[in-house]
Amino acid sequence: MNKERERKNPIQIYLSDDEKYILDNKVKASGMRSMSEYIRHLIIYGYVYDVDYKDLQEYNRQLSIIGKNINMIRERLFKTGNIYEDDAKEIKELMEKVWHTHESMLSRVPLQKR
Repeated sequence: MNKERERKNPIQIYLSDDEKYILDNKVKASGMRSMSEYIRHLIIYGYVYDVDYKDLQEYNRQLSIIGKNINMIRERLFKTGNIYEDDAKEIKELMEKVWHTHESMLSRVPLQKR
C-alpha cells in the first residue's frame, strides 16, 4: 500500500547536546507518540502541556459514590411513597459533599490570565 504522505515538507535543525536532551525529555513527558507530533503541536498551538487527571479521576469516583447513594434514597422513596426526614437530611449532606468536592477541585485549577 503506497499511500502518498500528507506532510511533504521536511525540516532540519541542529541542536546542542543539552538542547537535544531537553527536547527528548519534553517529548517523553508530553506523552505524544513522536518528536514530529510534539513539534507540530508546538507550531500550531504555541505550547504543549501535560495535564494530570489523577485529581479528576478521584473527583469522578467521589461523585459516582454520591450519585449511587442518592439513587438508593430515590428507590426507597418510590417503593414506600414517603420521604423520611432522615432521607432528606442524607440528601442534603450528600449535596454539601458534592459542593465541597467541587470547591476542592476548583481550588486546584491554576488561575488563568485573561
